[in-house]
Amino acid sequence: MSADVDIRQHGAIQVLRLTRPDKKNALTGEMYALLTDALEAGDANEDVAAHVILGSGGVFSAGNDISDFLQTSKNENGLGRDVLRFISLLPLIQKPLLAGVDGKAIGIGTTLLFHCDLVFATPAAEFSTPFLDLGLVPEAGSSLLMPRVMGYQRAFEMLVLGATFSAERARECGFVNQILEADKIESAVMAAASRLASKPPKALALARQLLKGDAKEISACIKREADIFRNRLASPEAMETFQAFIEKRPPRFSHAPTQKNI
Repeated sequence: MSADVDIRQHGAIQVLRLTRPDKKNALTGEMYALLTDALEAGDANEDVAAHVILGSGGVFSAGNDISDFLQTSKNENGLGRDVLRFISLLPLIQKPLLAGVDGKAIGIGTTLLFHCDLVFATPAAEFSTPFLDLGLVPEAGSSLLMPRVMGYQRAFEMLVLGATFSAERARECGFVNQILEADKIESAVMAAASRLASKPPKALALARQLLKGDAKEISACIKREADIFRNRLASPEAMETFQAFIEKRPPRFSHAPTQKNI
């Protein structure tokens, strides 16, 4: 197990904690692989009834580790095998998935929450999805799930305009269930997970399936997003954005019109 992801079982609850606070819990390929392996193993384990994802150090996740992400994208010509495994698994998870968010949740730190059954946040939580600012497009099914949960205009505000949502705004938009102080959030998440663990498991699984709808539709959206994402990584806009990030300067774009469809 990596020191950057702590995976433990507490009774019937599997807890996956991101423990890389010095890097704001930014996710590397190794971390994605560990999370995916743990979720798959937990789903297959009769002693696990629910999964919980937490951050640490006052941060949920800063999204992808940019250096690791760029290197992997270059080597694997796209999102990367470990990232794809993780986001492809999200709509297929068979047991309840809960999250406790304290501090920043950026990129995948926000989009994974739309696959969760319950989300708790602290007043310090902030949610943002700066894909477009990097010359990229939404991922993890967010282009389907966020408009479905929040409505088109609010999803556009976050995914395209690049607005950062507070915990209160996230609750108003429907993807945060409850806001609690930092010293109470973990116990609240664990209490909710324990309540779910006490439910009849087969009935619980069926109820989740009915509420979540067709997983194939979400999986197809994730694949389409990933295909476009891969093409965008090689685009002049994305390359200029990442170069500007490395050089710590504003990006410079051409605003010539284009008629090309995605």
